[in-house]
Amino acid sequence: MVATASRATEVADEPGGVLDAELLVLRHENAVLRCQITSQVRYEPADRFWFAALSSLLPRRRWREIFPVQPATILAWHRRFITAKWDYSARRRPAGRPPTHATIKKLILRLAHDNPRWGHRRIQGELARLGHPIAASTIWKILRTAGIDPAPRRTGPTWTQFLASQARGITAADFFHIDTALGKRLYALIFLEHGTRRCRRHDARRARRLPPAP
Repeated sequence: MVATASRATEVADEPGGVLDAELLVLRHENAVLRCQITSQVRYEPADRFWFAALSSLLPRRRWREIFPVQPATILAWHRRFITAKWDYSARRRPAGRPPTHATIKKLILRLAHDNPRWGHRRIQGELARLGHPIAASTIWKILRTAGIDPAPRRTGPTWTQFLASQARGITAADFFHIDTALGKRLYALIFLEHGTRRCRRHDARRARRLPPAP
């Protein structure tokens, strides 16, 4: 204590010694407070920033005796502030597909209710005509969430029922050729009536034999 007091007297007599003396008083006060504090001190972000900024003005070998925390803690605070300075995550666009506007959802559900036979593909085409391009998978998901079948089954006869009812007016045609044992090629045109299962054949014509290639 006597040595410290004499040192303070010498510093006060030097040019600019008043400021040095104030620093000695603050250091001693800081040492007294550290001895009286038993629990861990929690520093606010502003305090951490202040310590990290002042650390660049002081030699690193003296950090342990000047700052109230370990040098590794000062470096960790400094890294966090530098990282936060160059962090542009708040400016980035959110990843993934943007959410569908509520107005578009209402329009999709309205089209589905007013047109029960329309599937999600038809609704997608109608929305594109209205100037609202949207993915078919998004429409599918909106309809499924609302409890609406995205691909409703059309009411009416199936393909088999349609063929059975229209069999009398449907005729199938097939055109093929036949090669005889002597190398002659014959062409045949066959018509099959679905109603009667009868085949109607046109006379086959012999194909003209072409000369061999040179």
